[in-house]
Amino acid sequence: MNRRRLSCLAAAAVATTLSSGAAVAQSTSSSSSPSASSVSLYGLLDMSAGRFQDAGTQRTWRAESGKMTTSFLGFKGSEDLGGSIKVKFALEHYLRTDTGSAGRAAGEAFWGRNAYVGFQGDFGTSTLGRNTTPLFVSTLSFNAIGDSFGFSPSLRQVFAPSTGLAFFGDTAWNNSLLYHTSNAEGYNVSLIGNLGEGAPGATGRSVGGNWTLVTPTWGATIALQQVKNGAVGAPVGFDRQDTWQLGGSYDFSVVKLYAQATRVKTRATLDTKSTIYGLGASVPVGAAGKVVAQYGQATADFNPGEVKNRTLTLGYDHALSKLTDAYAVVMSDRLTNVENGTSVAAGLRVRF
Repeated sequence: MNRRRLSCLAAAAVATTLSSGAAVAQSTSSSSSPSASSVSLYGLLDMSAGRFQDAGTQRTWRAESGKMTTSFLGFKGSEDLGGSIKVKFALEHYLRTDTGSAGRAAGEAFWGRNAYVGFQGDFGTSTLGRNTTPLFVSTLSFNAIGDSFGFSPSLRQVFAPSTGLAFFGDTAWNNSLLYHTSNAEGYNVSLIGNLGEGAPGATGRSVGGNWTLVTPTWGATIALQQVKNGAVGAPVGFDRQDTWQLGGSYDFSVVKLYAQATRVKTRATLDTKSTIYGLGASVPVGAAGKVVAQYGQATADFNPGEVKNRTLTLGYDHALSKLTDAYAVVMSDRLTNVENGTSVAAGLRVRF
């Protein structure tokens, strides 16, 4: 990935935030109307039960939190400054509903999902703090299982190093500046950059971005990022990791199809690369149900040696109301040189 191009992305995000601040000052001085503010509580709780087995692990029966969507609790708010400018903030906390524990795993930061403040207006939105990465948004948006770390082959293979693959970036970045456009329809662009700020293992700034086009019938995305700090489980001698991704979808009414291709290259004492492909489909069943299927194949070249992961998930999701849905899932997981795994589970998601 071209370093000069990535530096330009980060610079553009900084420039946008500075111009946003100038717009706020101008609109405040020219408007005499009183400001309006709002704060809301929201979140999602996901619980499932069944037999769980990833490739190479023991088969266990258990109740699990966050397999279809990671459970979380959030607070968000905004204040109208006039002239279409708003100040906004969000604090979002992952949690494990099965045990009442904080975070996706032990030791994670309390506000690990998002924690930011920023400006929103006709220019778009700029937020500073801990922000969700554009690559994560592209990945969850263009696969049939969505944002499921438990069952989506796309998220498991792109974001979970425990599969033996070579991705080490988190889904959100600390100390980051995020900018994205706010077009209700059509294309949108997001840019993100952060600084290592002396964190252990940091080798410089991380930068990334995506371009996404969504229409009523089809969609497409391109995502790029370079990680130089905040790497999770990074190898010895880690310098940087470059990732690019293409994604697309098309809705034929009777079935919606998804496709993704991702390439990850890691520069360390031992250089590695991973190539990940995904194909998915979602078929509506009546007014409230849908059958979903997603296949993912990931090949990691560890130079020497190769690890291949093949995962197929088939499920049914049924909306009980606007905020609650029930689901059932079967997942087959295969990994080079280890025993295959099969998971069968049913669960409930409640949004509020």
